Amino acid sequence: MKAVDKSSLARWRTIDAASCIAALADYAKADTNFVPRKDKHSTRWHVNVNGQDFELLCTGPKFWDTRAHRGGGGAIDLAMHLFGLDFKQAVAILVARSV
Repeated sequence: MKAVDKSSLARWRTIDAASCIAALADYAKADTNFVPRKDKHSTRWHVNVNGQDFELLCTGPKFWDTRAHRGGGGAIDLAMHLFGLDFKQAVAILVARSV
């Protein structure tokens, strides 16, 4: 794999997690009935990737998987979590899907 430039890495670290979901997931739907408790900017998403279902809370670049009780920040972490990939594989997915 070709090296990724620093500006892409910086963008992926700060990009809004909710905006990445559509590019990464096979299916994604925002929960319009969700009422955040802590941060009014949080959203809840029902997501399916490769036949696996996730319920994700997203606030800015951060995400939290309510079922796995794991989270992270940025598009790379999100891709690693959803697909079960390592760093290089997650970057390749982001490049391929033009995130």
